[in-house]
Amino acid sequence: MPKPFSERIIEALERPDYEPMKARRLARVMSIGEAELGDFHDAVDALRRVGRVVHGTKNALMLPHAAGLVTGIYRANPEGFGFVVPDEPESHADLYIASGNQGEAVTGDRVECSVIKRGKRDGKQLFGGKVVRVVERGDSRYVGELVRDGSDWYVRPDGNSLHIPIFIGDPGAKSARAGDLVVVEITQYPTEGRPARGVVVERLGKRGRRGVDLQTVVHQYHLPDQFPQEVTQEARELVKRFDPDAESANRETLFEELVVTIDPDDARDFDDAISLRRLKKRGKKAPAWELGVHIADVSHFVVPGSEIDQEAEQRGTSVYLPGNVIPMLPEVLSNGLCSLQENEPRLTKSAFIRYDEAGRVVDTRFSNTVIRSAKRLTYGQATAILDGSPGKLKRPVVDIVKNMNTLARAIQRRRMKQGMIVLDLPAVYLELNEDGQVVDAHPEDTSFSHTIIEMFMVEANEAVARLMVQRNVPAIRRIHPEPDEDSLLAMSRFLQVFGLKMGKDLSPDSMQKVLDKLKGHPQAYAVNLAVLKSMQMAEYSPELVGHFALASEHYTHFTSPIRRYPDLMVHRLLQLHLEGQLHGGGKRLKKNPSLLDAKTLKEKGRALSYLSRRAESAERELKSLKVLTLLKDNVGDTFEGVVTGVTNFGLFVQHPAYLIDGLLRIEDLGNDWWEADVKRGRIRGERSRRAFTLGDKIVIRIVEVDLPSRQLKLSLVDAEKESPGKKSRGGKRDFGAKGKKKSKGAPRRRKKSLNKSGVSK
Repeated sequence: MPKPFSERIIEALERPDYEPMKARRLARVMSIGEAELGDFHDAVDALRRVGRVVHGTKNALMLPHAAGLVTGIYRANPEGFGFVVPDEPESHADLYIASGNQGEAVTGDRVECSVIKRGKRDGKQLFGGKVVRVVERGDSRYVGELVRDGSDWYVRPDGNSLHIPIFIGDPGAKSARAGDLVVVEITQYPTEGRPARGVVVERLGKRGRRGVDLQTVVHQYHLPDQFPQEVTQEARELVKRFDPDAESANRETLFEELVVTIDPDDARDFDDAISLRRLKKRGKKAPAWELGVHIADVSHFVVPGSEIDQEAEQRGTSVYLPGNVIPMLPEVLSNGLCSLQENEPRLTKSAFIRYDEAGRVVDTRFSNTVIRSAKRLTYGQATAILDGSPGKLKRPVVDIVKNMNTLARAIQRRRMKQGMIVLDLPAVYLELNEDGQVVDAHPEDTSFSHTIIEMFMVEANEAVARLMVQRNVPAIRRIHPEPDEDSLLAMSRFLQVFGLKMGKDLSPDSMQKVLDKLKGHPQAYAVNLAVLKSMQMAEYSPELVGHFALASEHYTHFTSPIRRYPDLMVHRLLQLHLEGQLHGGGKRLKKNPSLLDAKTLKEKGRALSYLSRRAESAERELKSLKVLTLLKDNVGDTFEGVVTGVTNFGLFVQHPAYLIDGLLRIEDLGNDWWEADVKRGRIRGERSRRAFTLGDKIVIRIVEVDLPSRQLKLSLVDAEKESPGKKSRGGKRDFGAKGKKKSKGAPRRRKKSLNKSGVSK
């Protein structure tokens, strides 16, 4: 008699070699047939309800964690609670740490915590944690404003990493004065009944002065400073020794090929260049185009273990901040020898991809090449060509851009049919003056000239990833797992608010169809944002996981080795292929530093993913800080904004010009009993029947700009003259015009987890 599914599932999860996986994949591993899938999923749900099986990170199934300790990174919330993100994501989901259970931990600390049960929700067992001890301190330095309160001096940290004051014993250190932004180092961490204490180690200056906001973010995110002298010297030696003529003898020379670059107006380093040839047709499926994607051959100059290589790996990525760049490589390489500058011979690694008329890949080859870019085009110039206004650009350059447009559109059509998701989430471009202050802002250019380059880069990245799979070699990949079941369910419920329905199989294709339906509608931004939040983060990993948003089975990063270390790692593997040595395993792994085992690649992937996220967060924070600094002079101004977020404590409303979100608290909505429905993205007044829903346009006023907390506080214009409210009914909130809360039964605030994907060329 066959064993029940529940027993078979438990046995599978108890196996020593079991790696946590989603139910769908577990069913395949257990060879569950189509006819049995319903019973299998019922058994999984039953085991979850009784707590014998739990969901870990990424909705993977696992046995409940033993009553031992989980080690991970603690993240605090301003409300007093926090979370521990496990070092081993497979060991447990993120653990909720209730207020009072954090011990001496502050954000960024590596801690040990015990796992405790904290009830059930929707039939699922919930787990929490209690910090037992701090294993390793994370950040010890913070940036904040020096404050004097009577005889006490303390630093109030900027941003959202630390939410407690740090008391200072020697406020005169580094000649700092009250109101200055300073860097403080903690000497005594806080415990219950004992405040944090520290010393000022650097004075940055008064908030708002030139360069202070930049230095604030650099220190806050611990971004790298100047290159060490030995790294700079090694780079200079590389420049001195470089002989382009000697290198050309060993490479495929493309000087007769028309090669162009297309980049932003203010670009300084050029990773990628394009060539394109129309081929003679010989049949319906015969090659019609040969696309050449030529990428700066950084691996020729930066060898494993060198001073430059070690520094580049520590940095992980270039950091592009408004008005400033912190490069991964010394400028003599990133802006010089490796940059594909116009009319300069440059070493490249090239992917030659042939396509038929429908934009389908026919074949691919790779080569070490030497190119000379004939023209450095900007996106604006490329757009002008496509609009029929080429100006004085030469005919061959005009023709290649038009041909690029034709092929890119064919590739895009093919990829859209495959299920690629295109999110319409505009970003803001800030115009800065010489002092680094924002003087104007507008949505970033989204013309198709950008899409041309994106399509070609995605195709090249995918081609290299396919090669690594064919060679069966462990390689760093750019993976984007599919959304977990809970996130998809939440998104599906949210879409129902707008009358949109999705089937049970929430594929990329079905998501894109929903997005296409809403194009041009006021709710489009909110729905695009909901789709983004339903997705998991993209990351670097050797796992054989595809890229969900790109509908790509195999994907890596190859096209930007000047600014991304993972791309440099991939270039080294491609070099082994070109030398006929790309074979993993055994002795070869030990002999060649470019061939790494999966375990080492996994560790490097985690580190590089963190550095990439750090760079993105720093850029986002400095942009917000600069915009908020500008808006500080606009307090009292009104504008029509769009509701982009709904929480239990209010609405987030986006400024139309600067694309920054401000908070409109629930008590400022006017005289009514207000009830928040976060799942459906709506706040509704019981008496007035007025509702505020994601995507609504409302007129609001800027009432406060809080630079230290990076918050924009708003009020609703038509609620400002309303009279105070009456008593409330239980479970809802009644607020008058002065914002005084009358209800004792207000809904609890719940943490909202946002998963974001990174799709880049």
